[in-house]
Amino acid sequence: MAKRSAQEQELRNVKRILEYALHDVKHETQHVRASVTHGTKTAQPESAAASKTDGEAPAQNAQSVNTEVAQSADVTETVPAETAVALPTTSVVTANDATPTVLIPLGSVAHTSITAEEEGGSCPVPEPTRVRRRVRRRTKADLFGDIKNMARGSITGLFSFWLNISTTLAKMLNWYPCVKPYVGYGTEEFSRLICRTLYAPHNARIDRPERGIREMLQVPAPHQRVYINIDNVPLKTVQIGEMEIYDPVDPAKNKTANYSVSDSCGYLDLLAEHKLAPGTHTCTVRVKHRPPVDAPLYIIPDDCPVGIISDVDDTIMVTQVPTVWKAAYNMLFLSPHKRASVPGMSVLYTKVRDLFPDAPFFYLSTSPWNVEQQIRGFIRDYGFPDGPMLLRDLDPRPKRFVPSGVDHKLEYAEQLMEDFPNMKFILFGDDGQKDPTTYATIAKRYPGRVLAIGIRQLSAREATGGIVGSLSGLSLSHPMPEVDVPVFTGNTGTNIMKTMLPYLKQFAKEAARGTSATR
Repeated sequence: MAKRSAQEQELRNVKRILEYALHDVKHETQHVRASVTHGTKTAQPESAAASKTDGEAPAQNAQSVNTEVAQSADVTETVPAETAVALPTTSVVTANDATPTVLIPLGSVAHTSITAEEEGGSCPVPEPTRVRRRVRRRTKADLFGDIKNMARGSITGLFSFWLNISTTLAKMLNWYPCVKPYVGYGTEEFSRLICRTLYAPHNARIDRPERGIREMLQVPAPHQRVYINIDNVPLKTVQIGEMEIYDPVDPAKNKTANYSVSDSCGYLDLLAEHKLAPGTHTCTVRVKHRPPVDAPLYIIPDDCPVGIISDVDDTIMVTQVPTVWKAAYNMLFLSPHKRASVPGMSVLYTKVRDLFPDAPFFYLSTSPWNVEQQIRGFIRDYGFPDGPMLLRDLDPRPKRFVPSGVDHKLEYAEQLMEDFPNMKFILFGDDGQKDPTTYATIAKRYPGRVLAIGIRQLSAREATGGIVGSLSGLSLSHPMPEVDVPVFTGNTGTNIMKTMLPYLKQFAKEAARGTSATR
């Protein structure tokens, strides 16, 4: 805006200089013509020769002056106003042949003001022309953006207000910080660990699954010191990352200390460079005045050919996400031991694990980290392969806002693709949300890295919440875009298994042949 105002001011100054120059040329021309005419009429010859000589001289002077004025006028008229203006350095009357003419480019005119006194008081100063500014009309998109920003600001303010009240209340009840570890994963060279510090009563069992409403009301304890051990070896050199953002390995960001400090939401996202053998290790975290808490750490071999990325809601666990009120009830109020599994999906995952024994299972979901224990208990109760979870942070304060489900999954997909560059992935999701579009984007973004896609199709009752009759004829599912990857669909795990398993068996045989030939 400042740059535009400066340009407009410069154009106004140039216009004023042009007007002054043209006014000066006209004034001098009239003055010269009047002087020449007056001199011709009053001149008296003393003799015939003198009269002849004096008569020719004014004519020559008048002719030369008129020629000079015409040349000055030609210079002024022929130079485009957009590029430059030619100004004489002295008055036309006193100018001689050696007097230079100054060419002033429009782009290099300084901010000057010319007054009537500088012009000798002989001409008035013209008024500058006003420049009209075009005001862009606001569109519906602008109005929607304002409403969206206002809503985001309101939600962020309410969230901060609730945290202030809950933190004050927790301290009044003599609650003090504890740490809650989440399942981590890593390669043979580095590991990724996530934990969170929370306020809790003295006898709290934070490793026990509870109803979602209690887990959603957990009070974060920010900026707490956390001590971490892996297989009873203190972890002192770590790289502290940011939640919801892919952090590549960067030795320049490593920090060495006996402890790490959680962020303003209580989260601690760590990347530790150290060598560990493939398999399951134990990560122990603790804070002061609390007993240590253990969590598994899965180290995946570098030569593992296949990995599985699976959604949770409506892919392996019945949540009915398209129906908001049912999804909210299932997540917040339903007992974690009463959650229902999608028929046949645990059998499908077990058979995939049998085909690829070393394959890791990553549960990538838009559910919040608050319900991690609830999902972990569900996976254990229904016999799904265990594995690390990549959930979402619902705190809107540290970043612009809560990331969308698509952005969240694409961010973690990039992290997994970069962490395991030699691994191909099998993607499982459902058509109740945007999994088909998200997985198609992943397949196009990383060609050759997606082995197969399995999409569980929701029934009409699941997609509409039981209101089938009033919504008949409407397609509430998300179709799968065209991709160069085999896509297998079905209402249950059994239906997907019928077409998907033969393809995966064929790939496993070819991979085994390639491995034996290499050896």
